[in-house]
Parts: sequence; structure tokens; C-alpha cells
Amino acid sequence: MPGSAESTGEYRGKLHPSVARVREAVRTALADLPRDTTVLVACSGGADSLALAAAAAFEAPKLGLSAGAVIVDHGLQADSEDIAATAAEQCKALGLDPVHVRAVEVGDEGGPEGAARTARYDALRDAAEEVGADVVLLAHTRNDQAETVLLGLARGSGARSLAGMAPVAGILRRPFLELSRSTTAAACVASGLRPWHDPHNDDPKYKRVRVRHEVLPVLEEALGPGVTEALARTAGLLRADADALDVLAAELAETAVRRTDGEVRCDVGLLEGEPAALRTRALRQAALEAGCRANDLTAGHVAAVDALVTDWRGQRWIDLPQGIRAVRRAGFIVLAPGVTP
Repeated sequence: MPGSAESTGEYRGKLHPSVARVREAVRTALADLPRDTTVLVACSGGADSLALAAAAAFEAPKLGLSAGAVIVDHGLQADSEDIAATAAEQCKALGLDPVHVRAVEVGDEGGPEGAARTARYDALRDAAEEVGADVVLLAHTRNDQAETVLLGLARGSGARSLAGMAPVAGILRRPFLELSRSTTAAACVASGLRPWHDPHNDDPKYKRVRVRHEVLPVLEEALGPGVTEALARTAGLLRADADALDVLAAELAETAVRRTDGEVRCDVGLLEGEPAALRTRALRQAALEAGCRANDLTAGHVAAVDALVTDWRGQRWIDLPQGIRAVRRAGFIVLAPGVTP
């Protein structure tokens, strides 16, 4: 029960190492926030998020912060409402307040995983705005990071995708990216918490599940232990590189990309002499500003637009997502809906 030695992670007067690690991770993630900041924990009731909820409930008051929780009910299982209610009760028992349950409708755009993710993040941001929270904590672990890198490799993605999930992204913070899934599970056991196991986490129709249960074990067997840690470390290194390149690309876009009524125009003369890593980033940003959605805009799309700059042979136009076209006209790449040469 909450408040007992077991529920606080103590055993024979000593704090269990796993509980100490999750608390330290949360304390570090929250240390820069001013007092009276409101923090929300995204909690599904699973082991990772339940360990996060318990750690936040313990650490936030010590830092002068208010900590609540938000539970997103995706409605993808017959008993999802009961599962969400149980998670909410667990969060309340830990002392989190306020605790909100958000029911969402999951569409089909971007596949089942992508659609659920979009609905979830929208709900988290809405909940944060409603209660005036400045931070939402997510329970992604080092294992999740490694899986994200492998999924990015399979898509043939660039450095930004392979950089995985950022520890801080706007109001979102991920304290557990340096911790293993086994650590959060052990913290739940040590604290007497009873996490829910999502059956979707074992369903091989999801790519992430296949990576988790089939791909990573094969890599560990073939290459030896430490693959998960190495992939997560690679993500961190690539993120630093991608951040630096993004800054330089933004500076290039300031001069080479012009925004006019209904069109985005990219100056070929200013782009063609730049390194591909900067040029393609600037072109991708131009496509997004023209109306393409990030999830739909692929590296292949950007490469085709880049060919209008570096390999111009009179191509007619490039069709991009959301009905955007890219054409070369009078020394500019023009991006707009239905634009013609």
C-alpha cells in the first residue's frame, strides 16, 4: 500500500537501487524548473510509466513542484476504459494531483502505431494546456530508444530520425532514456506497484514489437551483449550532430528561402554551392512551410526536390504530399499547391 516501506521502495531500511535510479533520473530532469511549476506524468499503468509516476510523486514536492498525471485511453481494447481508470487510481494513490483521463479516437493515418502516437501526443498537449502544466514527463527507456534507431535504419532515414527521441522536446521530457526497461520493472516490484501489461506489446503485427522480440535478440546473440546500449549511445551522438546541422541549415534558409503569398521560393543560386547536408535540410523546411506534413515527407521526396537544384535537366515538377508541387522556375524552386513551370 502507498506509504508502506514496500511502496516507498525501501527494503530492510535501505532504498532499493532501482528505485534510487529512477528517482535520481526524475530529479535531474526536473532540477531546472522554477518552484510552483506544474508537471504532468503521462501514465498508461505499464511498468515504465508507473515507475515514473511514483518517482515524480516523490521528487516533485521536494523541488517545490506540483505533479499530476494524465492517462490517455486510446479505446483500442474492449476494457480500455477500466484499464485507464485503474491507472488513474494508482496515480491518485501515489499522491499525484490533478489526475485526468483523456479518451481519444485513433484514426488510420500513418498506420496503427503512428495514428495512436499522434492521438496520444495531441491529448497530452491538450491536457497540459488545460491544467497549466509546463512539462509532460514521458517514460521512454533506453530500450525504446534502441528500437527507435533500428526502425529509423529500416526506413533509410537520415541523422535526425536516427537520433531517436530527445530528452527534452518542447514541453515533453524523457527522464528514463538512460535507464533500461528492467530497471523500471524492478522499481515497480521494489515499490509494491502492480503494473498493467499491454497485450499490444506482444502483438507481432506491430513493427516495434517485432524489433523488440525478434530483431534485437538476434543482434544480441550474433554481436554480443550491449547492442541496446550501443544503439542508444549512437542516437545521442547523432542528435548532437543533427542539432548542429539544423542550426546551420536554418541560417541558410533565412537567406535562400523566401515566403510569399501562397508560395515558398528557394533561390537555386544560393543553394547549389552548399553542402548537401545543409541544402536538403533547407529544402525540407521549405516543403514543410509550403504545407507538407512531416510524417508524410520522405527522404525520397526531398532528394527529388534537391535534384531540381543540382541535377536540372528540364524536369517538369515534383509531386509532394498534401498536394504540394515543387517546380524550377527562373532560378527558383517554387513550392505551392498545383504550381506549374
